[in-house]
Amino acid sequence: MSDKETRQGIISQFRLHEKDTGSSQVQVALLTARITRLNEHLKVYSKDHGTRRGLMKLVGTRRRQLGYISKNDVEKYQEIIKKLGLRK
Repeated sequence: MSDKETRQGIISQFRLHEKDTGSSQVQVALLTARITRLNEHLKVYSKDHGTRRGLMKLVGTRRRQLGYISKNDVEKYQEIIKKLGLRK
């Protein structure tokens, strides 16, 4: 599956309406996919510090987005956390 197909699948799963591509829920899901991919890369290339820095920036962005969602809609926050399996 290509990157574009993966992205479209994530967007269709988390969108709020037909033309939604930028809501907070979609952004968190896309960030989670990128974070997962970068984690796999860093398992192989552990000394790639540029990628590690980018990963940390993405994690911070996702954390802020999740904070925004939890502040505005707790039910959506719980649903996203459960779907993505973020909190143990």
